[in-house]
Amino acid sequence: MAYRLFQFKGKKMKKNRLVDLLTLFTSASTLVCCALPALLVAIGAGSVMAGLVSNVPQLIWLSKHKVVIFIFAGLMLLFSAALRLYSKNLSCPIDEDLTRACSKTKVASNAIYIFSIFIYLIGGFFAFLAPRIL
Repeated sequence: MAYRLFQFKGKKMKKNRLVDLLTLFTSASTLVCCALPALLVAIGAGSVMAGLVSNVPQLIWLSKHKVVIFIFAGLMLLFSAALRLYSKNLSCPIDEDLTRACSKTKVASNAIYIFSIFIYLIGGFFAFLAPRIL
């Protein structure tokens, strides 16, 4: 019975890690759509930005749909936060090796989540606040 319970917790931990990685990916897309173009133009690399857009025309689509991208990334961050709160109360297994793996996974999950929030905030600044300031 305890082994089956651990397997259930292990699946939850894998789902939590998957959600953290998806959150990181969606947060990074906010940087690509908004922060990267603003940075390139700010440092005087407008021609690099023009070349990038001509070679990767999907950047224009990302910029046009930035509100949807930010809403989706925000929802992913909220979903990840809910899963993190749920898994915070789950205990690690008794086995020493599995306990170390569980602890490493929780630390990695925390780092990925904090980094995702940082990226999301940077992208949000460049997408919505920087154009109004400048």
